[in-house]
Amino acid sequence: MTPGSDSRVQKLIARLDEAVETDCVHGRCDKVKAILEEAFHSEEDLFPAEMMAPDTDKYARRLLHRDPQGRYSVVVMVWGVGQGTALHDHAGEWCVECVYRGRIKVTSFDLVGSVEDTPIQFRQEFETMAGVGEAGALIPPYEYHTIANGLEDRPSVTVHVYGHELSWCHVYLPVDGGFERVRRDLCYTS
Repeated sequence: MTPGSDSRVQKLIARLDEAVETDCVHGRCDKVKAILEEAFHSEEDLFPAEMMAPDTDKYARRLLHRDPQGRYSVVVMVWGVGQGTALHDHAGEWCVECVYRGRIKVTSFDLVGSVEDTPIQFRQEFETMAGVGEAGALIPPYEYHTIANGLEDRPSVTVHVYGHELSWCHVYLPVDGGFERVRRDLCYTS
């Protein structure tokens, strides 16, 4: 989708362009978070139906906007019933995630020790159920989490603004006594 295809999306992108000009990553995330919360506080449709369709095998990940200057990207994710992520990070990049439709469950983890440890250890910090218009920021080193659809009867949709185009991350797979870190390349759903 191109931002010019809908004036409301174009206005959202223009506001995000201004927000990412902030030098401080915390200030940048606060501004992006406020913009998304304001834009998604209602059930008004902003994105076309094809962006909102779930995938049967895994959560859908669709690129809405890639900043031409490489400062950020906007990705729409659709979570079918029972779909979620493995424990993962964002490859050291900031992210703001906001619920557009439905509910999601976000579980945050604290790294115990180092990612160089074998096996890697995590401690669950907290679990949050978020609804429409609720957003959170992940700023490294606080980026370890899982996300899952919080509804049992229909898909949920989230919008993620990353500090660049996130093409890979680390997932943390359970092994005896902890977790193993594996690089995972990310792709978009057609």
